[in-house]
Amino acid sequence: MRGVDLEVEPGQVLAVVGPSGSGKTTLLRLLSGLLEPTEGEVQIDGRAQAGVPPERRPVAMVFQGFALFPHLTVADNIAFGLRVRRTSRAERVRRTASAAEVLGLAALLDRLPGQLSGGERQRVALARALVRDPAVFCLDEPLSALDPLLRADARRELEVLLRADGRCAVLVTHDQGEALGLGDRIAVLRDGHVEQVGTARELYDRPATPFVASFVGSPPMSLLPGVDGLAGPLRADLRGQCVLGVRPEHVVLVPGDDALVVAVEDQGHEAHVVLQLDAGRLVARVAPSAAPRPGTRTSVRVPADHVHAWPE
Repeated sequence: MRGVDLEVEPGQVLAVVGPSGSGKTTLLRLLSGLLEPTEGEVQIDGRAQAGVPPERRPVAMVFQGFALFPHLTVADNIAFGLRVRRTSRAERVRRTASAAEVLGLAALLDRLPGQLSGGERQRVALARALVRDPAVFCLDEPLSALDPLLRADARRELEVLLRADGRCAVLVTHDQGEALGLGDRIAVLRDGHVEQVGTARELYDRPATPFVASFVGSPPMSLLPGVDGLAGPLRADLRGQCVLGVRPEHVVLVPGDDALVVAVEDQGHEAHVVLQLDAGRLVARVAPSAAPRPGTRTSVRVPADHVHAWPE
């Protein structure tokens, strides 16, 4: 990683997104002490963490897949980190009971992980992190093992926990909905460096680079190569080689024949229309009842105030 400069305030959630290999998990490993930076430093509560081993850092990890010990009860899984740190038995029991109460696990303490649902296992993993009373939560795809029906409820529970008591959290996820919904700010990584940090609205409305524009949003922004601010129906005040983009909701279909309807993806509440123009491909978001048939032709209009532009 290079040139990564990130700050997370107490009570704030920083969501980290990016393609595979962009450095998301490496960032968590640096925070938790599983890796040491070759330059720069990690600070927590204003204290440099160089040389501080993982078990001594005020950081708690929640791993993808939960990483519970199958032969230990819920209570023993929750208390495992405290035992490693040689916390007294009375203190382990007290903290375990408190974390279990907060996360609704009090009636499950004697069960094994194999006897739990996916949502219950997720709560055990969170309780194991919470019981350490960390300053920072590091979460690596914490909801990825849950089915879609459980994920929405788990996300709400996670949001309440992460914002409690002034803790901060760094959340790595491939799920944009998760990042946009949970992150106070979102960092977009690419090839080990930060492309942009901002709120969900800032990243969506004002992407700093074509990569951010094409990565954030579903479907993503359509991008066309241009010259002197021109690329098919897109117009911008820019000279030389450039990239122009537009969000699908701002592509307006009008009568004409300069765009071929390549495909129509019916999403139920909306339809995504894939269009081939001489300048490249655009995607339009329309009402299902307004979607043209694949193979037909149409034209496109894009309001100038919704065109994004970057010099090459």
